[in-house]
Amino acid sequence: MRQCVEQGLPVVTIDWSAPWLAPFRHPGEGLARQIVAGAGVHQALNRSPLCPLGFVPQAELPVGTAYEQFIFNTGTVPTREGLHDFFNGLCWMRFPLTKRHLNRLQAAEIQKAGVGQVRGPVRDGLTLLDENAALLQAPDALWDALLARDWTRLFVDLRPLWVQARLVLFGHALLEKLVVPYKSITAHVLRVPVPLPLGHDLSVWDAWLAARLSAAELSTKPFTPLPVLGVPGWCPANEDPAYYADAGVFRPKREAC
Repeated sequence: MRQCVEQGLPVVTIDWSAPWLAPFRHPGEGLARQIVAGAGVHQALNRSPLCPLGFVPQAELPVGTAYEQFIFNTGTVPTREGLHDFFNGLCWMRFPLTKRHLNRLQAAEIQKAGVGQVRGPVRDGLTLLDENAALLQAPDALWDALLARDWTRLFVDLRPLWVQARLVLFGHALLEKLVVPYKSITAHVLRVPVPLPLGHDLSVWDAWLAARLSAAELSTKPFTPLPVLGVPGWCPANEDPAYYADAGVFRPKREAC
């Protein structure tokens, strides 16, 4: 695994052995090879048997039409060349039911309020989930420590419990940032524990999540921060407990006024 770095570096290759990319390695690695060989991002995505809808060049999005509304109306996703939209496509393949549900919620909000300079609380929550969220399946003790932002307890005292946990990244902007990882990358973990009985089948997670999310809940921004490179096994440096003493990254929870 590529060593974690403190500063971003120019992106050269995607390290598919990174633990956060494990759910996306198939079909991602093969699609990336096609793009390196000259295929457009939308073309490579469309060739995958896992493709749940169509991907089209960004130029097909008419001027003045909202991105989310276009997807809702046409069943196709405007796609730019680059890592951001490449990972968005992979997230559509891994979580097709949830991504469609989020798009329906976005379109409903646009129909109610139009598109203005301010998205509003529902669309803000939807966008944050889509871009930077992560899903956590873990024992209650880990959840309690995470919500308390008790980083030492979460990552040092309770470290053995992480073998029973699974963190899966949902946000495509989050995945893009982790192509060149640095210590302060922070996910917004959905404060809805993935039930342990669901196991590790992400298609089951997808169906559960799509049925679970509502506009009202997302308007409250139900997330908690997690510096993802603190997860055991995600960065060699975090084997040293001193790694978590960096208060600029592992920030304590603020007391309510």
